[in-house]
Parts: sequence; C-alpha cells; structure tokens
Amino acid sequence: MAETAGYYVVKKRALPEVLLKVVEAKRLIDSEKVESVQEAVERLGISRSSFYKYKDDIFPFHDTAEGTTITLTCQMDDEPGRLSRLLGIVGEFGANILTIHQSIPINGVASLSLSVQILKTTGDVSRMVSIMEQQQGVRHVKILARE
Repeated sequence: MAETAGYYVVKKRALPEVLLKVVEAKRLIDSEKVESVQEAVERLGISRSSFYKYKDDIFPFHDTAEGTTITLTCQMDDEPGRLSRLLGIVGEFGANILTIHQSIPINGVASLSLSVQILKTTGDVSRMVSIMEQQQGVRHVKILARE
C-alpha cells in the first residue's frame, strides 16, 4: 500500500523533544552558526541518524505558510470591541483577511471563523495565533485548516 503524505498542525508542547531538536539543528545549520551536521547534533544531544530521519518531515509552521490560506476558529466573550481587537492583531502581522463569519452569541459566547491569506510580508503565524489566544475574553483560537 502506497503511503500518502498527510499533514497535521500540532502545538509545540505536544512534540517529542527529538523533533524539536531536529528543527533547532536545521536552524543552526541554515544560519551557519555551526560548520556541520555533526557539530549541530552534538551540540543538541541527538544522533545524526535521528536528524536525517526527520529533517525533511518537520519544520516550523510559519516557514511554509507563505502563499497559503489558513482557517482559524475562535470562541470569545460577546463584548464590544473584542472582534475588532482580534482582527487588528491579524492586520499587525500583515496577513490578509479573506472571510469572517461570527455566529450569533449563545450564553454570552460568540464563535468566529476566520480565513486569512498568508503573504510574503506576514509575520510568524504561530506567534499571531498565540497573541490572539492571550487576549482577554478569548477562550480559544485554533487552526482548523491550511490550503
């Protein structure tokens, strides 16, 4: 049976340490802070075989998001200005808002679906989502899809 490529968006805290170290090793190599793969893996305490096994399969989300559309879902308290502040964060990060759909609030909580186009000038998408989640009255923000 042929294996098909599947993709998942996973929060950093859910990843095994070896995968995070592979990402860090790639960053060290790309930034030329080390002279070889061997030096990077020794510094981080992983094997070369682990590095080569995973290097093509893990990467920071923001590195590959350019030119794509992500769909976010949010739940937030129904308070004046809450939606405006979330949209302002998207604007501050230089992303293009394509669609917005907010449900009628139920029990003081509104659900929001937001499609955002990631541009060359867009900042770190993971950080954008994190800042959105930290806003007062925002219950959660999740990435539903990436096209």
